[in-house]
Amino acid sequence: MTRTHGASIAAVVLALLFAGGAVTVASADREEAQASPASASADAGFARDMSVHHQQAVEMSFIVRDRTEDADVRRLAYDIANTQANQRGMMLGWLDMWGLPKIESGTEPMAWMGMGGHGDTGPLDGALMPGMATKTELERLRAASGKEAEVLYLQLMIDHHKGGVHMAQGCVDKCSVDVERNLAQGMVEAQESEIGLMTQLLKERGAEPRS
Repeated sequence: MTRTHGASIAAVVLALLFAGGAVTVASADREEAQASPASASADAGFARDMSVHHQQAVEMSFIVRDRTEDADVRRLAYDIANTQANQRGMMLGWLDMWGLPKIESGTEPMAWMGMGGHGDTGPLDGALMPGMATKTELERLRAASGKEAEVLYLQLMIDHHKGGVHMAQGCVDKCSVDVERNLAQGMVEAQESEIGLMTQLLKERGAEPRS
């Protein structure tokens, strides 16, 4: 091998190594950009708002667990509370990882979806977002028992899920972080399935969804 030929091979190897390093850096930059969305992004807005939405579902599920002995409703309530508490932890963890606040003052719920507060009238008796129960409705649930509590819980949770599906679909359409968008799609599918189950449980109790 001539000295010139050897130098040419070395130059090619160095060029390939440099190109590979550039690709690796570019890939890392893309991953970093995707993992750190802006505070005003759909990714951050969804994580904040759905965490609040989920927290109320967990609260209602714990309430009805103590207000009925019905195995089907208690099982459903446990599943909803467990699933949504875990998902809430994931979303709050993402906000921490992104270095973003869990509460952004001055920004109304669902502004990232082009909405402001609860419809056009602002928060209604503590219901910060569509589908959420009001303070009055939560007090009614706490005061109820037996079949009355079961029916009210199922009706409130169907409304809650419908609001949740609407918001999750918004993330599917607008979010840029793949893992978050996949979680949102899973929420849409799971909550639509649970709406069907809760509608059947209401029918068995001689009741139906409120809307």
